Amino acid sequence: MDARSIIAKLRQSEVPTREELIWFAQGLADGGVSDAQAGAFAMAVCMGGLGAQGRADLTVAMRDSGEVLIWDVDGPVIDKHSTGGVGDCVSLVLAPALAECGAYVPMISGRGLGHTGGTLDKLEAIPGVSTQISQDRLAQVLRDTGAAIVGATGQIAPADKRLYAVRDVTATVESLDLITASILSKKLAVSPDALVLDVKVGSGAFMKTIEDAQKLARALTETANTAGCRTSAVITDMNQPLAPALGNALEVAEVMKTLTGATKSPLAEISAELGGVLLSDAGMCDTVDLGRTKIAEIIADGRAADRFGRMMAAVGGPVQFVDAWTRFLPEANVIQEVPAPNDGYVTAIDGEALGLAVVALGGGRQVESDQIDPAVGVSQILRLGDRVAKGEPLACVHAAREDAAHRAAATISAAVTIQDKPIAAPNLVHERITA
Repeated sequence: MDARSIIAKLRQSEVPTREELIWFAQGLADGGVSDAQAGAFAMAVCMGGLGAQGRADLTVAMRDSGEVLIWDVDGPVIDKHSTGGVGDCVSLVLAPALAECGAYVPMISGRGLGHTGGTLDKLEAIPGVSTQISQDRLAQVLRDTGAAIVGATGQIAPADKRLYAVRDVTATVESLDLITASILSKKLAVSPDALVLDVKVGSGAFMKTIEDAQKLARALTETANTAGCRTSAVITDMNQPLAPALGNALEVAEVMKTLTGATKSPLAEISAELGGVLLSDAGMCDTVDLGRTKIAEIIADGRAADRFGRMMAAVGGPVQFVDAWTRFLPEANVIQEVPAPNDGYVTAIDGEALGLAVVALGGGRQVESDQIDPAVGVSQILRLGDRVAKGEPLACVHAAREDAAHRAAATISAAVTIQDKPIAAPNLVHERITA
């Protein structure tokens, strides 16, 4: 086999065989395929597609290009993935709740991408926490605490790492087949028994329309199930931030509020919904409704908080973090309210603009090498349907400098639409999709 014949096949609208895709993925991993060939492959897939079976074959080939983890544990291994949104810190609530149910959750997560925050960046706002640990250490943390949220090592799906870098510079990031293979090659490499996919839709998500979200959800669930992992997807709303804060330490604060008492929140509701689906799919509850109730109870009675504390201590965080989290999280030098320009009701929020405002404050990366300021961001964001009077705060900016705070405040003011008539708040959960 050679790369040119595989690329030529794609150019002629033919789908490569499973063996050809395995060969190509291995070439991506070990350098046998050049950057030019990788780019041509990505463009050919973007233009012509692979079909359902070809997409599944590429996903498995990319998964198998590196190490596939096997666990020696006495319960089901389950996992969750979000396609990305603003104020989305569900993993930090859900993982400990699932572990408290008796599941094992080895969650390989990522850093901030574009306008969306990264789970690893949020965790690293907690002093001492290390999210880059060895696989041996990961296995030990998983056995000890039931859950670990860490970054991928170079041995996990190396073909994806190489192809993603090429896609980023060849305008092929948006290919449905390549998105699916990229997400699932990493998730399936941890060998979950069940997986739930939180597919976000709306102004703060990558998928802006319900139709695009449905296409992605179906592609992901069909591919993962074909690859042998019981998988469901839940399409959830991202027309406003899920938590009322954006920024790493500020989102951890919202997580701690949820885990220690503020359980009537969108963050708690989505965590329970996704957890219910996972517990049902993993055979740990008879129905999604029973699973949802179980997760909600574990969050409400403090068991998830205790488990989260153990998880953080196991990766270097403060032993007393749960009891005194306000003392440990960093605070910004400047905190400034953003006044409403007029009376009315909040009828639209541009979540992407809010996310980019946080990036500009230093809470995200404009290039990969940027250092993140964990303290900056936006808090106390009003929700759709809220009434506000002129001069009352739409949100609060947390910044390192006053000039940065003023710029962010202007962006936030422009991103929030206030009108005379109220609107009904959108449903948090739009649809559940199973293969």
